[in-house]
Amino acid sequence: MGNYVNPNNINLQLDRNTPIYVDKSMAIAEINKLVNTNQRFICMSRARRFGKTMVGNMLAAYYSKGCDSRHLFADLKIAKDPCFEKYLNKLNVIKFDIGAIYTANPNKDVIELITKRIRKELIAQFPTADIEEDDDTIESCLLKIYAATQEQFVFIIDEYDALIRERTSQEYFGHFLSFLNGLFKNPELSPAIALAYITGILPIVRDKVQSKLNIFEEYSMLGAAPLSSCIGFTNDEVKALCNAHNMDFEECKRWYDGYNLNGVEIYNSNSVVKAMRAKEFSGNWNQTGAFNILLDYILMDFEGILEDVKFMIGGGKVDVDTLSYLNTLTDFRCKDDVFTYLMHLGYLAYDRVNKQCYIPNREVRDEWIQSIKLAPDYKGVMELVNNSKKLIEATAECDSEAVATALDKAHTQICNNLNYNNEGTFQAVICLAYFYANLKYTIIKELPSGKGYADVAFIPYVPNVPAVIIELKRNKSAGTALTQIEEKRYFDCLEKYQGDLLFVGVNYDDETKVHTCKIKKFVK
Repeated sequence: MGNYVNPNNINLQLDRNTPIYVDKSMAIAEINKLVNTNQRFICMSRARRFGKTMVGNMLAAYYSKGCDSRHLFADLKIAKDPCFEKYLNKLNVIKFDIGAIYTANPNKDVIELITKRIRKELIAQFPTADIEEDDDTIESCLLKIYAATQEQFVFIIDEYDALIRERTSQEYFGHFLSFLNGLFKNPELSPAIALAYITGILPIVRDKVQSKLNIFEEYSMLGAAPLSSCIGFTNDEVKALCNAHNMDFEECKRWYDGYNLNGVEIYNSNSVVKAMRAKEFSGNWNQTGAFNILLDYILMDFEGILEDVKFMIGGGKVDVDTLSYLNTLTDFRCKDDVFTYLMHLGYLAYDRVNKQCYIPNREVRDEWIQSIKLAPDYKGVMELVNNSKKLIEATAECDSEAVATALDKAHTQICNNLNYNNEGTFQAVICLAYFYANLKYTIIKELPSGKGYADVAFIPYVPNVPAVIIELKRNKSAGTALTQIEEKRYFDCLEKYQGDLLFVGVNYDDETKVHTCKIKKFVK
């Protein structure tokens, strides 16, 4: 048993002792399927605060020969799975955290430190392998051990990308990747590696060293099937926490949900836990140095990025090509690279089906608004926010002229992000203008109801505000839109709703660029 080689299970014990612990042990069942297969090289990248380290601690406690962890798993889901006994404390584990080692030793050669420390422990635990104390690399140590004992190893490396995020030289980071390459792509050593599990914020860096670590399967914020639910809290897990702590699940969802990995909704684990403990929902997001690296690109409106940020703050989605990004901090060649990096940081989420990025939830949206206060066009962002508040108030007061005027302003503010050639983009403009309604309403587009689909429906989740059904027309009339709501009975979907209900008909004239509006209160 050592600090790096075959560590004990103290980290899992500490995690289990926390007041709020969510059982992620079925990650072991998924990862066990990959042990001793060609898919055994895993790069699990996630934004900060999603629980990467805790899962790494759990895997180390499960596989490590340096401890007996059966009692720590006895009441977890994995204990009932048929695969539980297969590798329980039966493999040699080498575990280290690049970020922690670098932080403690910023002026030293991290690779040399890791090599010396691990070699020393390997000599102590495998005395018959004839390891040379001063000369052998980790690679040669493992070759000797495997030749002498046929023992296999599991590597668990946390924050593999810390050196590039800490802005060490590109040459040194390339040296580190070559170090990993020597471990994991050596055909002689390959039989000795049962599993390699590395974590970071970024997937494998692809610039110039693309071929070095291409054996790793990437499971990232852009897509992680079949390991999507392994890191971060799922819908069911958050619902259970809300029930246990008497917290409103739907409100929790609005604050912290929004990330979708291959159909699995994922929440920021740290934010959810803090909300449960504090008994209130609030922003727990803090800017990171990694985000600040990109702030200059945003403030200088690099390739129109600030306009897209405004659009996303308003609830919109922006097309993004994720394929060009090289997973570095030095090669932001276009807006797509910036947005892709922001998705890895968790400041944006990814719609994999439509290949678009967006701001996932209220917590992150609030952080965005705070982050761009230094932007040259920040006043324009705040004007959009304030106008949205006024628009909601005018709608609730049935002030159709004020609503039409507010929509005209919104059109002027965001028309460079959208065109008005079809009803779908017109619908998006309306939702953007009303984006502040997210604080009081669940906003649903194309809601099935009556004899068709309501263009937009606002369903309140706070008391004393009216529900709203909006019908949109182009080059017709607001009255026509209002009539359609009634004739097609779009209000049927709200038949059990007990509060006030407003019908809003909106028309946009392509030629005059003017909105007209009519509002009617539904009388039951």
